[in-house]
Parts: sequence; C-alpha cells; structure tokens
Amino acid sequence: MVTFPKTETLMQRGRDFLGSETAILCGAMSWVSERNLVSAISNAGGFGVIACGAMTPDLLDREIAETARLTDKPFGVNLITMHPDLFDLIAVCEKHGVGHVVLAGGIPPKGSVEAIKGGSNPAKVICFAPTLALAKKLLRSGADALVIEGMEAGGHIGPVSTSVLAQEMLPELADDHLVFVAGGIGRGNAIAGYLEMGACGVQLGTRFACATESIAHPDFKKAFFRASARDAVASVQVDQRLPVIPVRALKNKGAELFTAKQREVAGILDREEIAMEEAQLQIEHYWAGALRRAVIDGDVENGSLMAGQSVGMLKEEEPVADIIAKLMAQSEEALARR
Repeated sequence: MVTFPKTETLMQRGRDFLGSETAILCGAMSWVSERNLVSAISNAGGFGVIACGAMTPDLLDREIAETARLTDKPFGVNLITMHPDLFDLIAVCEKHGVGHVVLAGGIPPKGSVEAIKGGSNPAKVICFAPTLALAKKLLRSGADALVIEGMEAGGHIGPVSTSVLAQEMLPELADDHLVFVAGGIGRGNAIAGYLEMGACGVQLGTRFACATESIAHPDFKKAFFRASARDAVASVQVDQRLPVIPVRALKNKGAELFTAKQREVAGILDREEIAMEEAQLQIEHYWAGALRRAVIDGDVENGSLMAGQSVGMLKEEEPVADIIAKLMAQSEEALARR
C-alpha cells in the first residue's frame, strides 16, 4: 500500500475531522456532485460532498440513501443557506445520520447551525468564510470548520484570490481551528504549500468534474479539456441593487443569457412585483437550470459551464482514485524537496 507520510501528517487534523484517509474534500457542484461521484471520492480515500443545490427534501432523501448504498465511507451534504426548505433539508440529513453538513451561499440563518448540531444525530458544520471577520463570527456561532475559497474557484466566488486569503487567514486561525483551503488548486504542489501554511486540508471541485465516475455529459467534459485558465471568467453584475454573487464559468452564450436574466429580474424589481429575496432565488434557480443543460444535456453553448481557473490543467478523463493518488504523490514530492 502506497503511503504519503509527510502529507498525511500535515493533514492529520483534517483526516480525523472528516474520518477519511485524506483531507481532500470535493467541492459541491450541482448536477455533478451526485451519488456516483460522491461515493467514488469517498471510496478512494477523499471526502465526497453531495450538492443539494435546489433539490427538494424528497430528492435529497433519495440521493443520500443511494450514496450510502454505494459507499460505507463518510461523506457530507452541501446545503444552500437561502434554500426556502433549509430546515427540512437539515432534518433529512439528520434522519440519515449525515456526519458533516456544509453550509454555502451566505451567512447561515438563525437556528440553522443549532439544528444541525443539536438533533438526535448531530453533525459537524462546515462554513465558507470569505473574510477574516466573518470567519471569526462563524466560529463563534458554532462552525466546526471553515473553507476559505478564493476567486480562482468555479461557481460562486468572492473578490479575493486564494493565495491572499490563505496568507491573511491561516496565521490567524489555523493554530486553533480547522481551515480548509479552496480555489484554483489543480496539483498536489499547491496542496503541500497550503498544508505547510497551516491548512488542515483542501477542497477541489474542477479537478474532479471530469473524472471517469462523473456523470457529466461527454460534451461538457470535452469543453473542459479544450479550455485554458483564461477561458474561465467571472460573470458581470448589471444592477447594483441586485446583489448577485459573481459566478466563474467558461465563456459561452450561456454567460450572455445570464446577463439578460439579471436585466429581466431587475425590471421585475423596478415594478416592485417581487421582494429582493425572491429575486435572488430566481437567479439561483436560473443557475440550477443552466447547469443542468450543460452537465446533463450536454448543451455547452447555452448551458452554464461553471469551472475554476485550474480547468487548464485538465486534459483527459481519469478515475477518481488516480486523481487523488496523483495529488497526494505530487504533494509528497513537493514536501520532500523542502
């Protein structure tokens, strides 16, 4: 059995927290991070995370059950904080004894962290922290671990790069808290660097999107293999009143359609026909549909090809086990050179 002693030692806190062989989380990608990919990642020693996205409680219930049928290793569930059925989704996770819940998309609403940690099957809570001040607030509010994710990531992004966030936040937090680093990580060399800075582990999404076990359409994967880092661009906000979180995706007609969708929703706001929260939900539902068109239907022109800037490192389909083994070997080699 191949071991990676230097990397595993630096990952030990993260491995213990997740209950996995490596402290490599898979970022939750709607329509991609489903039972097949999630179970494959957990079976290969990583930590798979189901992307709940816009799922109903019934759909999430089935997805968790099917994932558990495919793996006996730990996995988590990513829930969007603005989901109207958030507390029902938390109850579904509790029913199945999900050990880790990742809260994404904004500050957790009042009572949500307590609901996750205080049920009959209490779970650990992982939150995204885009700033140091918010990170400290989330930890005070009960978060058990944080993910700091830079703008190089795919999907919803913040304005600051991973390297800057890591330099600012790890020295302040990593001695006493569990912090995973995400955004733009495509090779183990980068993993080694962040572990040495104090991270307990890392999260990668784009690197796993085109794995052999990913159900993404062949045309979706081909678009990733053809892309370079500069093809993964952030969306444009067209109306300051509509606080749309930027999304990084490959340039295509779908990006133009999103700009048009923002104008449409802004017009509805002008006419005071919906509240701001509903407007934001409409944007989230748009993304869910656009992602499905690309990932499931293979419409790579009109759908959303959410990808991080590490997409330029993807050249072919690989089994998840090979991806994780390569990342660990690259990290180990980098640490050995230090």
